[in-house]
Parts: sequence; C-alpha cells; structure tokens
Amino acid sequence: MKPIVECIPNFSEGRRPQVVEAILEVITAVPGVTLLDRHSDADHNRTVVTFIGEPEPVERAAFAAIRRAAQLIDMNQHRGAHPRLGATDVAPFVPVTGVTISDCVEMARRLGARVGKELGIPVYLYEAAATRPDRVNLEDVRRGQYEGLKAEIETNPNRAPDYGPAKLGPAGATVIGARPFLIAFNVYLNTDDVEIAKTIARAIRHSHGGLRYVKAMGVLVEGKAQVSMNLTDFYQTPIARVVEIVRREAARYGASITRTELVGLAPQAALVDAAQWYLQLDHLEPNQILENRLGEGETRLAPSGFLDATAAGTPTPGGGSVAALAGALAAALAAMVARLTVGKPKYAKVETRMQEVLTQAEQLRARLTAAIDADSAVFDAVMSAIKLSDDTEEESAARQAAIQSVTLHAAQVPLDVARASVQVLELAQVVAQSGNVNSATDAAVAAWMARAAVESAGLNVRVNAASLSDPAQARALLEELGALRLRAAGLADQVLATVEQRGKLL
Repeated sequence: MKPIVECIPNFSEGRRPQVVEAILEVITAVPGVTLLDRHSDADHNRTVVTFIGEPEPVERAAFAAIRRAAQLIDMNQHRGAHPRLGATDVAPFVPVTGVTISDCVEMARRLGARVGKELGIPVYLYEAAATRPDRVNLEDVRRGQYEGLKAEIETNPNRAPDYGPAKLGPAGATVIGARPFLIAFNVYLNTDDVEIAKTIARAIRHSHGGLRYVKAMGVLVEGKAQVSMNLTDFYQTPIARVVEIVRREAARYGASITRTELVGLAPQAALVDAAQWYLQLDHLEPNQILENRLGEGETRLAPSGFLDATAAGTPTPGGGSVAALAGALAAALAAMVARLTVGKPKYAKVETRMQEVLTQAEQLRARLTAAIDADSAVFDAVMSAIKLSDDTEEESAARQAAIQSVTLHAAQVPLDVARASVQVLELAQVVAQSGNVNSATDAAVAAWMARAAVESAGLNVRVNAASLSDPAQARALLEELGALRLRAAGLADQVLATVEQRGKLL
C-alpha cells in the first residue's frame, strides 16, 4: 500500500490573496504533493490548507510553506478573530494510508528541528508529538497568543520552545504535531452577541465538562456570532449530536442556528452518519449508498469523477487542468513502456537507460498530476482577487496588485505544465527508439498527448500574459512558451517517424 500522509497547515493570513497564492505556489511546486483544499476567512484572518502525498515530499512542502509564510507575514501587524502564535500557526501531520501516527510523530519532530535551526523560528510540539503533557492540547500551547508569548518566551522557562530560539521574530512561533483526523466545523447564530457563542462554546467543549471530543470557542464572524469547533473524534462525538446540542443551548438565549460551515475536508463516514441520524435511518447499510455499491469490485478505469467535474458547467476544473491531465497521461505511458522493457533479455543493453526513464517519468507524472489541482486553485485565486473591494484609492491599488500577482501565477502554472510535458516528450523519444517494440504505438500516443498538453497549456499562458501590466513579464512568458512549442513539435515528429519505422505501421 502506498504510504500517504496529510498535512493541514494553518497560516495567519486570510485577507491578502496574493500572499496565500505565494504560499500555495511553493507547496504545489514539490513533486508528489497534491493540494486538496484551501479555505480563507477574512474575519479570522486565517487560511487552512490541506495537501497530501508520500511522507518525504509532504515534509518538504511543509517546510517550504513555513519558510515562505515567514517571509510574507508580519505577526506584529496581524489582527484576526482566531487565536494564533505565528505566520504558520500550526502544522499537523495526519496518517492516511500505509502510515502510522508514530511515523507522523517522527515527521513532526524532524520538521520542527529543521524549522528551528534553519529558519530561527521557535517551534512547539503538540498532540501525539508533544514532549510534555502540558503541550498536548493546542489551546494550552497557544495560550496568550502571539502577544503573550512574545512577552514571556525570553524569561519564562515554561514557555521555552522545543526547537529554535527562545525569542520571537516577526514570523512568531509555529506549533507542529501529529494527530488523528479531525473535522473543523463552525455554527453561525442569528445574533451578533458574541457572548452567546462564547457561552455555548464553554458548555460544549470537553475542557469545561462538555462533549469528550469537542474543542470550541465563540467568535464574531461576518457580523454574526459563531461557535467555531474542532471535532477530534467524530465516531465518538458525531457532528449531528454536536449540532443538536448547540441548537438547544442557543435556544436558551433566544438564538437559533442560521447555517453551518465545514472548514477543509471531512470523511464521507462523518456526513453519512449525520444523514443517518437526522433521517432516522437506523438500519442504513453502507452498500445501500449508490456510490459505495458502484465501487465494490469496480474494474472500470475511466476517471469518472474528474470527467463529471469537468462537464459540470463550473469554471473549474477546466482546460488548464485537462492539459495537465494530458501531460500526466503521457508520462504514465512513457513509464509503462519503460517497465515493459526492463527485465527483458532482448533489451539488456538499454536496461540502465530504461530505469532512468522510469524514474524521470514517475517524477514528471507526479508533478503534472499536482498541476491538475494547482490550475483550478489559481483560477479560484484570480476570481477572489477580482472580488476584492476597491472603494478607496488604497483598496483599489491593493486590488490591482493582487490581481497582477495571481495572474502572473496563473500564467506560470500552465507554463510549468508545458515545460514538464516537453520533458515527457524527450522520454517518449527514448522509449520509442529503444523501448519494447511491442509498445511502440504507446510511445506514439504519449507523444501526441504530451504535445497536446504543451499546446493546451500554452493557451492559458497566452491569455494570462495578455492581462499582465508589465510588458517585460509577459514577453518573457511568451518567449519561453514559443521555444517550448517549437521543441515539442520537433520531438513529436521524431517520435512518430520512429514509431512508423519500428512498428511497421500501414
């Protein structure tokens, strides 16, 4: 089973999309990492990011994100409703498949040591990675927030970090840990009296005698009182039970629930459990759910979910994501031909080269697969920047700067797809010339798909370059794209000519 770990860093920025995009850029740039979700809240002034992958690339991506956040976020200027200690406030690792909580503890401690040493940021370990019992709970570590820690860290031995200096800089401190999956869930009330939300939070959180697996606080968001919660074990304390108790507590103060909000991702089982409770489906069986039944013994290989999402009539995923998928499919075919060549006595002379091709093809496949989500994410960022307020000259200038920043990134993502796809074409050329002749046509298909990826991604580069106000930036993008297109066309022709000859096609 492929080892997969999840990382959910929380950054103290939810109002400047260009800063959030810069952080996401370094995460998605790591091959083998897939960005699953990002959720920004202006009132909390906070962004929660979810990405997954194998342990090593996820750990590298987490470090890169912490470093970039430290460069862009000054905690001395930060204000928001959510408690926080640093630019990267918290970064937990969560085991998904083929990974244990102990593995995640080791990751947290390695990352903490590196952040403390290389970035000079104080690091505190929490949850399963904690080295002290009084630091298991995040709220205990974060008590006093950035301002309180800044006043105490140099003089109070109990506030000394696990790694890094006992001194706070503009990036503040970071809390790193390992924990099981939790659900971040918010409930909005029909009142602006935040004291009601705070009272309800005290009543339901475990630390005050409430529900065992609930952490809660009351805050004011968008002019409404909000009960903000982390549900640390939804099997033991289901979402439906939490919502009903919040509803009853609110009624004591003449308030009611107007809506709820899921922050980030939640397991399907948690939502099915809520539906089962509210609908009183006491005898619901998992195989009564259509999607579960379809998945039993499934042998179909069509990526139906992605195809359905593309056809849904929403802006994303769109052409950019499809271009990245085409490149990833080309890389997969190059890897396939290499695997069908390795170990065959007839191709012993090219064994070493095929092993190299295989390694490179898998790296490119991971890079292009990550770009599928990255393209959708950067489109959403452009839309968010366009929606920023421009009521004053200062706001208008900030909006234009944000639009230009994310538009440049929106051109760079497909440009990297084109770069990677040209590299796939180079591998297709190798396997077409030296790989298993029985798979020659697969090498040709790889070439067609990779060239399609270059041309398709190029359209997004060109349309975004046209929106840039800096002619030098636009020119540089278009010049590189032009060179990539020429290279792709030449390589594709070579691959097809080789396959025509080796495959003895009619």
